[in-house]
Amino acid sequence: MLRLVYARRTMLPLLWRGALALISAPRCPACGGATAEPPRAVGPAPLCADCVTPLGLQTGGIQGDEPLIWCALGAYAGALRRLLLRQRPRPQPALIAALAVQLHSCCAQAQAGSLLVPIPSWKRSANPLPQLLAAALVEASAGRSRLKADLLVRRRVTVGQHHLNRRQRLGNQRGSFAGVAAGSGLRRAPVWLVDDILTTGATAEAAAEALQDAGWAVQGLLCLARTPGPVPRPL
Repeated sequence: MLRLVYARRTMLPLLWRGALALISAPRCPACGGATAEPPRAVGPAPLCADCVTPLGLQTGGIQGDEPLIWCALGAYAGALRRLLLRQRPRPQPALIAALAVQLHSCCAQAQAGSLLVPIPSWKRSANPLPQLLAAALVEASAGRSRLKADLLVRRRVTVGQHHLNRRQRLGNQRGSFAGVAAGSGLRRAPVWLVDDILTTGATAEAAAEALQDAGWAVQGLLCLARTPGPVPRPL
């Protein structure tokens, strides 16, 4: 009898701590599992290690300067590609916020004091990810950057680009954006475009050109993923 009472007394605190952990431990926004990090007072819960590894999210992200300066979390392939494809029709703000925190850590210095401009879609059922990502990056910067979605608008409809090569995409996007004229107060503020995926860069180039024509100092593009370039054929 004494052993049974002792077992109950020791088991109940363990069960209580386990239940409390399920409630208080931060949950990974991608898989719902508990993360190893302690709860945050503010900000989104981070991705767990089991999700970060297969997504191929590299420390410091990946960067390049063609066709314009850009910074991304990883390559648009494998698990990251599948994740982003699922997010377009049914975005999860908590997951986008967690990804934005990681992207911000890759480019926090460049983002400080800048205006973030999400690239708008011409479709009625617009891709929500650029706007969500830009807003989440502003949140991750703790107010050191500002969201200015109204600086860039679509001037005309463009065709879908999935099956177009780079030359065709450039023609498709040429003149498709208009920038709002820069006011004297913000004219010198650095501007970063924000999109979910960078492919050939035709859309980003057209958007950057429209903003530059309107007097804005465009620095480059921040995005979640960069489409890998073609693999060279062996000689």
